[in-house]
Amino acid sequence: MFEALSGRLSGVFDGLAKRGALSEADVMEAMREVRLAMLDADVALPVVKDFVNKVKERAVGAEVLESISPGQAVAKIVNDALIDALGGAGAVPLNLNAVPPVPILMVGLQGSGKTTTSGKIALRLKTRERKKVLLASLDTQRPAAQLQLAQLAEQAGVPSLPIVAGQTPVEIAHRALDTARREGFDVVILDTAGRLSIDEALMEEVRQVRAVTHPAETLLVVDAMTGQDAVNTAKAFNEAVGVTGVVMTRMDGDARGGAALSMKAITGAPIKLTGSGEKLDALEEFHPERVAGRILGLGDIAGLVEKAADTLDHEEGERLAKKMMAGKFDLDDYASQIRQINKLGSISGIVGMLPGMGKLKEALGDKDLDTSVLKKHLAIISSMTKGERKKPAIIKASRKKRIAAGSGTTVQEVNKLLKQFDMMSDMMKRFNKLGVKGLMRQGMSALMPKGMGGGPPGGGRPFR
Repeated sequence: MFEALSGRLSGVFDGLAKRGALSEADVMEAMREVRLAMLDADVALPVVKDFVNKVKERAVGAEVLESISPGQAVAKIVNDALIDALGGAGAVPLNLNAVPPVPILMVGLQGSGKTTTSGKIALRLKTRERKKVLLASLDTQRPAAQLQLAQLAEQAGVPSLPIVAGQTPVEIAHRALDTARREGFDVVILDTAGRLSIDEALMEEVRQVRAVTHPAETLLVVDAMTGQDAVNTAKAFNEAVGVTGVVMTRMDGDARGGAALSMKAITGAPIKLTGSGEKLDALEEFHPERVAGRILGLGDIAGLVEKAADTLDHEEGERLAKKMMAGKFDLDDYASQIRQINKLGSISGIVGMLPGMGKLKEALGDKDLDTSVLKKHLAIISSMTKGERKKPAIIKASRKKRIAAGSGTTVQEVNKLLKQFDMMSDMMKRFNKLGVKGLMRQGMSALMPKGMGGGPPGGGRPFR
């Protein structure tokens, strides 16, 4: 989402870094570029003005102008200002500090992903917070909206309020809270109706529901892909009913990202959660400092570690690591490793979380760093017999033709996979023979095949 803005800002800092000591004119020129980059990214004009003024105040000073690396100093100031604009360091959790059942009111326009987000929050509270959650649809406008929420509740493994035809949204809200109190629920999520545009009837309906339920959280769900419209929607809802937090959906899209940077300044309500996919577990806490880091190409290692901890099978990881260390890695193990990587999502998304990798993506141009090669490898391995996967050395010409035909690939692609696997196996065997001490003594080149900077393991004098 922030790729264009990230690229423009990186260019500004690269230009500053080449100049050595900065003059006030240099800083003003850089701020002009930052202003244009932010306007191009669809950030609201008042937010851009405030942002640039903040950076200018901090940057135009002796501390920065006399700095050894003024380009880095300005980048640090911009980073801090981005964190402020996004809501300040640290995620803002959902407010559940109320007498159970805690009502959470979901509001927003039709098509913003409100109903799906209700299911995602229910799953999150159930699995992470160990809360007993009830989902209730107050949407009597959209056909089958109540049925959709019931199906999402079933997928998330939480109960939903039984549908009673003819009830008004206020009556459904009353029934939901009564049921939640009677049956000992911790949280009740109320999914209100949306409209295609902001109208007084929608706002009045939300006001009535809010008056009878007194929610601990009124969460506005906005689609990040709608750009400035998302900001206008947030402003209207905040003025009409009051918003305590924002959930931004479709953060994995290719919109320009300005809505996220504008939201806190325009509404005063923090972005609490973000959705980045249709699956029910595709919901994340919003960390302003991590998003700022990704915009400036500093990466988000903490986010990547959390993502890995949530999605990867640790027992399988340990089993594979032991086989690798023992030099007994086979094609079944390689396929298992690919499945683990696929769980993390697209390679583009993972690379975006690594520091300094934005420039690598830029250098590759339009080539998508995705998992298509890995998927091809999985197809090839799936077309092999059990014996072939255990002992790839037995795969000769006739077998390669059969595997290529079965996997919809070519013999050349099968050869490529086998060659890569042989190199991996050789490196693991070398590592196993060298051990950690030997590797430290001889360096990484000792793992490379002959002719690529490495000699036989244990042989020859260590490189000094």
